[in-house]
Amino acid sequence: MAFGSRAAGSGKHRGSSRLSRKTAGFAGVAALATTGVVGTLAAPAFAADNSSAPSMEDTGQNAIVVADGLQDDIEVQAATQQSAAEAAAAQAQAEAEAKTRAAEAKRTAEAKEKAEREAAEKAAEEEARKRLNTFVSPIDGSYVSTQYGAGGGMWSSGSHTGIDFHADSGTSVHAVGAGTVVEAGWGGAYGNNVVIRHNDGTYTQYGHMSSLSVSAGETVTPGQQIGLSGSTGNSSGPHLHFEARTGATYGTDINPLTYLRNHGVGI
Repeated sequence: MAFGSRAAGSGKHRGSSRLSRKTAGFAGVAALATTGVVGTLAAPAFAADNSSAPSMEDTGQNAIVVADGLQDDIEVQAATQQSAAEAAAAQAQAEAEAKTRAAEAKRTAEAKEKAEREAAEKAAEEEARKRLNTFVSPIDGSYVSTQYGAGGGMWSSGSHTGIDFHADSGTSVHAVGAGTVVEAGWGGAYGNNVVIRHNDGTYTQYGHMSSLSVSAGETVTPGQQIGLSGSTGNSSGPHLHFEARTGATYGTDINPLTYLRNHGVGI
């Protein structure tokens, strides 16, 4: 009774017996075997010595060792796969960001190119507009030899309806501004003459020329050669007779010097 009382009164828990650990090992091996994992690893251990069958204890220990080693392999493989997946994800993100930066750089470059092209086109248009609206002297480096309104018997109206520019025969004569030629040919007392209607509605006339370079209906630009100076028609010698008018007909003349100066020509 005393022995029995001491045994029953002991409050200590007993650890798992070796047999229990073996059983757990067998259970682990069985579970792994169902997935086909242990088969190839365990087979060599069992086939190593067919002459002497292993004891249950040895078999359990071998199974536990195999299970532990297989678990380590699985964990290493899982960690390797996770690292590979993370590296692939990082590379994919880097490539996506690089593509985004490249696309943004392309858009920026295209926008800059478009802005520069539009600015260049606008500057060219402005330059063309200024050039078309610019007026020049009909004779380069010349001077006025006879003023507007000068009196005398040489003019049928009794006074000079234009101004005369000093010019030797064959000197280049230029259109003073952009416009359309409305007359080009013989003009009686004017000799060979050209009449141009300008974009602002005014007219200019060039007389006594030796030859003409334009025809009626042709458009001209400022400074374009329209003929060569001479002494044709009612003329006392080589020069250019130049008139400015508010209309196409004779008698609508205005002071040519004032006209040119109002258009920015310094004479």
